[in-house]
Amino acid sequence: MKKKNLVLIGMPGSGKTKISRALSELLSMPAVDTDDLVEEAAGRTIPDIFASDGEAAFRAMETAAAKKAAALEGAVIATGGGIILRPENMAALKATGIVFFRDREVAAILGEDLSGRPLIGPDSERVWKLYDQRLPLYQKYADHVISHTNTVEEAARQIAELYIKECGQ
Repeated sequence: MKKKNLVLIGMPGSGKTKISRALSELLSMPAVDTDDLVEEAAGRTIPDIFASDGEAAFRAMETAAAKKAAALEGAVIATGGGIILRPENMAALKATGIVFFRDREVAAILGEDLSGRPLIGPDSERVWKLYDQRLPLYQKYADHVISHTNTVEEAARQIAELYIKECGQ
């Protein structure tokens, strides 16, 4: 039987990459980040891709990364905040994984370094707007919603417990 992937979705700055690393250690599973896959394939950073090619080109690369990550077995997959914007991304990821939405408070996200995030940057109004736009999609695609966790470790423990329970391991 194939081991399910563990997929993390949520807003930019919600801690998906840090949580994926903690989960990788907790569950002894490899961690993969779709943003890293995009940058490796393009040979450029995401801000560079946005600046030179635009969001549409980035989203196409992100879809290729989502499909590549979904083809893995037993991996912790951290995704970019906008992965939920294309149904084909989520169809691929849900076909092989259990999806966890880290619903982190926007106020906490605003306390993070948001430089290098082309759609929000330091503009708190844009962060709130993006959250309001994306929340219904995060909720739609999530198998589990993780909220009211203050630390990476707390979120990782909660996700690990749910993952183990669901996979019967």
